[in-house]
Amino acid sequence: MAITGAEAARGGAWPEAGPGLRLGAAPQAGFVVAGALALVLALRAPTGLAVLGLAAFGLLHNVLELRYVAGRFAVVLAGPLLRLLLVLVTGIVVCRLLPPSVYARSAEIVLAYGLLVAASRYGLRSRPVLLAGAVAVLAVAAAGSLSFPAYHFVVLAHLHNVVPLLFLWEWSRRLARGRALFLALQFTWVLLVPALLLSGLLDGPLAGATGTAGGWTARLESSYTPPAWLASHVGLRFLAVFAFLQTMHYVVWVWFLPRYAPEAAEGFEARVPALRGARAWALGAAAGGVLAVLFAADYAQGRALYAAVASYHAYLEFPVLLMLVLGAAHEGASVRIEEKT
Repeated sequence: MAITGAEAARGGAWPEAGPGLRLGAAPQAGFVVAGALALVLALRAPTGLAVLGLAAFGLLHNVLELRYVAGRFAVVLAGPLLRLLLVLVTGIVVCRLLPPSVYARSAEIVLAYGLLVAASRYGLRSRPVLLAGAVAVLAVAAAGSLSFPAYHFVVLAHLHNVVPLLFLWEWSRRLARGRALFLALQFTWVLLVPALLLSGLLDGPLAGATGTAGGWTARLESSYTPPAWLASHVGLRFLAVFAFLQTMHYVVWVWFLPRYAPEAAEGFEARVPALRGARAWALGAAAGGVLAVLFAADYAQGRALYAAVASYHAYLEFPVLLMLVLGAAHEGASVRIEEKT
C-alpha cells in the first residue's frame, strides 16, 4: 500500500535513501580542491574569509539548505510537529532581534532545547523509557548552557558548520559504491583539518594572518573561541577553524547537494511551487545582495539581522538530525514494511 507524506509523518516514517547513484571522480576531486583552497585562505586571511564568505553566500546557503531539508525530510517536517518547530524558532528569531541581554540569551537557550525535546518526543514516542532518558540528558545540558551561555554560543557556532557531515552521511546511503572514500573525504575536512589547526602544527603560516584586520580579528576571535582561551594565541586558531568550516559548509549547501540531490529540490517545489526552478537561487542571491549592502554600511547591524533571519535554517536542522540519531530511520523502515505487507 502506498503511504502519503502526511501518513508517513504521523507514523514516524523516514525518507528512503533516494535514487541509486554511482559517484564519479569529479565530485570527490571537487571536495579535495575546495578543501585545499579553503585551508589556504583560512591560514592566510581567516578574518576576510569569514566576513566576505558570509556576505557572499550567507543568505543564499540559508535558502538552499532550507529547500533541501524541507524537501528531503518532508515526511518528518509536516503537520503539528512542523508548526511547533516553527513557533519555537520564531521565538528564537524574536530573541535575537531584541537588544542583547542576559534574558534574551537565556530565552534563546531554553527555546533551542525545546526544539530538541520536541524532536525527542517525536523520535522516541513509542519508547517511553528512552524518551525519559533523552529528556533528562537534555535538561542537564540545558542547565549547563544556562550556567555558561558564552560557551553555549561558541559551541553552537562551530557545531552548525559541522552538521553537514550528518546530512552527507545520510545522503551517502544511496551510493552503489565508493561510499567509504566519500565519507573519508568528509571526515577529513570536518574533523582532521580542524584538529590540525587547533593542534598548533599550522601556526607558522597562520602567524601572519592578522595583518591590517587586527581589530576585526579580535572581534571574531571572541565570538568563536571558548572564553577560557581568549587571552592566548589559541583564539586565532579557532577563528581559522571557523573560517575553514564555514567555507566548506557553503560548498556543501551551494554546490554539492543542489547538484547531487535534485530530488530534494523537487520535493520542496511540490510543497512551495512559488520557488520552483531558479527562483530559490534568485531569492537567495537577491537577499544576499541586500545583506552585503547592510554589511558595508554597518557590519554589526547587518550581522545581527543575519543572525536573526538565519535562525530558521540553523535551528531546524538540529531536530531533524536528532531524530535521525535517535533512530527515526529504523522506525520509519518498520512502518513501510508493515504498510507493504
